[in-house]
Amino acid sequence: MTEISDITKPLSSAAERFILHWGDMGNQWGVNRSVSQIQAVLYLSDRALTAEEIAERLGMARSNVSNSIRELLTWNLIRRVPIKGDRRDHYEAETDIWEIFLRIAAGRKEREIDPAISVLKSCMSDVENDPTVSRVAAARLKEMYAFVQMLDSWYGQMLSIPKSKLAAVVRLGTKIFRFLPSGKKK
Repeated sequence: MTEISDITKPLSSAAERFILHWGDMGNQWGVNRSVSQIQAVLYLSDRALTAEEIAERLGMARSNVSNSIRELLTWNLIRRVPIKGDRRDHYEAETDIWEIFLRIAAGRKEREIDPAISVLKSCMSDVENDPTVSRVAAARLKEMYAFVQMLDSWYGQMLSIPKSKLAAVVRLGTKIFRFLPSGKKK
């Protein structure tokens, strides 16, 4: 049986603040607050936890925890971990920050960017065959389609870069603007 003695200890104020903030941030991004808080608890935990332990730690209903765990598993942000001598499911979070970022980005792309590309592509086809579409609407749809395709292409390029180099690209931040031709701000 797994030791659960640390479950009865209250969370540190820093851990509690992080978990609450992560839940709020997830909620602002359209992710259920409970899902985000569970991911945060598992991220901070030094060992795999059972659903019962998570429910107790967060004061959530066991059914809510189970549903949230299923969602986190589909995002590939947590995984089941077998514990010798314990038949219960235990869960641990992905802890590599870049891997978390890439998995979330992949999920968002699949759920948001890919459908947008599909709809915009269909709209572009309709625009070509429908003379009633105004030139302004046609131009804006074309611009939006080009923009979303550019984001999709950029995402594909970022996936091909090793994580260490991707971190360096991000650290470059605004420094890269020094190498671009200057022009007036629009």
